[in-house]
This record gives sequence, structure tokens and C-alpha cells, in this order.
Amino acid sequence: MRTLNRLLLAGLFSFIPLAAMAADDAPTPEPQVTIRTEGDKTIQEYRQNGFLYAIKVTPKGGVPYFLVRADGTDANFIRSDQPDMLIPAWKIFEWK
Repeated sequence: MRTLNRLLLAGLFSFIPLAAMAADDAPTPEPQVTIRTEGDKTIQEYRQNGFLYAIKVTPKGGVPYFLVRADGTDANFIRSDQPDMLIPAWKIFEWK
């Protein structure tokens, strides 16, 4: 009986770190919002579990607009209020 209690206790202690790691990887219900300023624009980036899904751009003295993912996979964004408007996404230089 003493051996059984020790095995159960050892099993319990080995399970606790796994439960803590699972709690850290749990999806967050609230989006993470990063706010930054570029020139005369305020940019808010909305992320869910590290995935950037929307950008709100507020020009100084202008009307705010949202950029959302065009296809859900790449970094191609479109304006939510003007979905036919093309937004350039050229890569001119890249360093590795």
C-alpha cells in the first residue's frame, strides 16, 4: 500500500508541470493590441495568439480605416471599407 501511495504521489507531481505548460499555451480570448506612431499616423495592430489579423490606421486629422488580411494566410492586406483598392506589398531589399 505504501508503494502505491508513492506511485500516485509521483504521478501527481509529474502531471503538475504538464498542466502548467498547457495553461500557458491556452488561446487568449482577448486580442493583443500594439499601438505605435509613424509620422502623423497612429497604428494599432490587433493580434490573436501571435497572428496579426487587423491594423487600424488613424491619420492625424483624418478618418480612421482598417486593413484586414486579404486571404488569411499571407501579409497581404486590404482596406475593409474599400476591398477593391490595391495596397502595394513589394519587397525591395532583404538582408539575412
